[in-house]
Amino acid sequence: MDWQIRVRRGYNAAEIPDLAARLNALRRCLEEPNTSDSFRVLWEQVLEDLLVGGFGAVEMQQTGDPGEPFRMWAVDGALIQIDATWDGDPQKPRYAYVRPGAARTSAVPLRDDDLMYIRLNPRTHTPFGLGRLEVAFETVNQFLSATRYAGRLASNSVVQYALWLNEATPEQHDRLIRWWQDEIEGTGRVPLLSCEQKPEVLRFAGGTDADLRIQWQEFLLRMVANAFDLPPMLLGLQADVNRSTASEMADEAFQTAVVPVAELLAEHISRDLFAKRLGWREFEFVFNDLESRDEMEEVQIQTALLKAGVLTIAEVRAMRGLQDLTTAVTG
Repeated sequence: MDWQIRVRRGYNAAEIPDLAARLNALRRCLEEPNTSDSFRVLWEQVLEDLLVGGFGAVEMQQTGDPGEPFRMWAVDGALIQIDATWDGDPQKPRYAYVRPGAARTSAVPLRDDDLMYIRLNPRTHTPFGLGRLEVAFETVNQFLSATRYAGRLASNSVVQYALWLNEATPEQHDRLIRWWQDEIEGTGRVPLLSCEQKPEVLRFAGGTDADLRIQWQEFLLRMVANAFDLPPMLLGLQADVNRSTASEMADEAFQTAVVPVAELLAEHISRDLFAKRLGWREFEFVFNDLESRDEMEEVQIQTALLKAGVLTIAEVRAMRGLQDLTTAVTG
């Protein structure tokens, strides 16, 4: 997903000193947040923790170098302790990082502008977020149990029937079991039984797809998709999907699953990194694909706003991630 850094609405770009230099420095640092990670590698770690645990943590360090103003590292959010009594003083620690295996007394204190702590589905009764996997945990557990049982049933590792021999002595019963295991089982031969009464087969299952609980598994898949705000189509359920609804479901998945998390991430970068850590409140981070996925629709809207005088050419270029023409010429 393409992204850009732009000037917030309400700020005059002409009044910001070294605008082009700051924008270049911010983009360069976001593309290479540290010596080992790229933009994608860093935020993939954070998004994984965000979806699984409901938390994502990024440590921010200001360097003092105008060309490289900050560094960032992904931190295990499960090892972050939150001070619920923090009074908002930026000089007091709000978080603490406890290294794995270390004592609680050796925790590293972190101020509010040292750590970007992202919560998914925040709640009032706890400082922690609610992850989507936590919501789907019971459903996922039941789905794995159902598929495990169906796999054993399909591979004949679950007994589905038994033979009942009427009036057989224990010796005859044991001799029949040894003969069956030694001569018949696994060989594909046709067993021949000679006895006064015909053995009766007692079936424990019907031997149909209903025994595999297919409909139950499909229902669980729908519940898992629900927990992750996805249409069941993306998890392989295509019974209610056709050509007319596939594109609508794909767009619904983007709007319900991708857009909220991307907007949450963009807001934290703008507020925690640009505003709190650097003090550059005039900049904001945005993903270009969130506002409109239809390129022609976006072009028509921007053209209409230009003709009506609502937007200027510089503002439209900024919305499309292009450099201001005056800045490009003077720079």
